[in-house]
Amino acid sequence: MSQVFSEETHRNLLSRIPDRTGRAVADRLRTVEEGPSLLRFEEKVSWLRGEHDLTYGHAKAIIHEYDLRRAARKLL
Repeated sequence: MSQVFSEETHRNLLSRIPDRTGRAVADRLRTVEEGPSLLRFEEKVSWLRGEHDLTYGHAKAIIHEYDLRRAARKLL
């Protein structure tokens, strides 16, 4: 079962991604955009973890941020 992170925890995880993974969040989001079109959140997290050797927390934060930004684009 998936963990639910607070907004503060989400922001903290995102801020640590560049130092811990060596790539900017924007690069990771672009990777998700260009990756396979998986439908379920956990499928995306699993793919990102497996293909890019990320921890569960970092992968989940990236996918969550990607989904937030995608939803915001749809509102415009």
